[in-house]
Amino acid sequence: MATYAIGDIQGCLAELHDLLALIRFDPAQDRLWFTGDLVNRGPDSLETLRFIKGLGGAAAAVLGNHDLHLLAVASGASRVKRKDTFAAVLSAPDRDELLDWLRRLPLLYGDGAFYLIHAGLPPQWSLEDAIRYAGEVENLLSGEAYAEFFPHMYGDLPDCWSDDLRGWDRIRLITNCFTRMRFCTADGRLDLKEKVPLGQQSPGLLPWFRVPGRRSQGTNIVFGHWSALGFHAENGCWGLDTGCLWGGELTALRLDTLERYAVPSRDGGYQKIGD
Repeated sequence: MATYAIGDIQGCLAELHDLLALIRFDPAQDRLWFTGDLVNRGPDSLETLRFIKGLGGAAAAVLGNHDLHLLAVASGASRVKRKDTFAAVLSAPDRDELLDWLRRLPLLYGDGAFYLIHAGLPPQWSLEDAIRYAGEVENLLSGEAYAEFFPHMYGDLPDCWSDDLRGWDRIRLITNCFTRMRFCTADGRLDLKEKVPLGQQSPGLLPWFRVPGRRSQGTNIVFGHWSALGFHAENGCWGLDTGCLWGGELTALRLDTLERYAVPSRDGGYQKIGD
């Protein structure tokens, strides 16, 4: 039995099947962890959702920013953007079943040895904090009043954690940490604009996993979201978004051996870099 963590799929289902063939995935024995952004920008969002949902207990996934955007559009809280490619999900006969499954995915998942998130953790949070704060958003999304969340989800402020945060400001920042962050300052102030490769960021910004004194240090974390970072292993954190959507690769990390497996994007990718 093996557990493989897989980077952002974003509707690139053909490459996912290529990757599962490479690792000889056996759903009766193995498990797959998905770093979020199951949908959007790639060609097969609908079939990707159906496939991963159909894996049942053989798969675990966390929510990414594109997954949340799909849910927001479906709820009427946001409009479809020019480069969105999830129209087939919105018109599917099993739309409600798929979206109900999607919104009940967690922001953080773990087995005690490794923990799965989409984007990052601010340095102020311990693992215990992160589990608790993830639960605040998860409880909203899984509840009957989940649609109230989406009109308040978008926005970059507040940008720094405080235990005094309340209401939608608190929920928005928690959501942004788990699904959007890459860089922050040494005191944990998020910068949600920069998407550049490591080393090209503005002065004063650090990748979240490199901040001195980060309270989640010592926790093994796998994450996605940052295609410009590529595969990256540092400080007990593994970045797995290797830009399949943009013509890169789709990557899996076997968690017990830390072996990396990857397959190339088909046809040079589905979107241009920078889209």
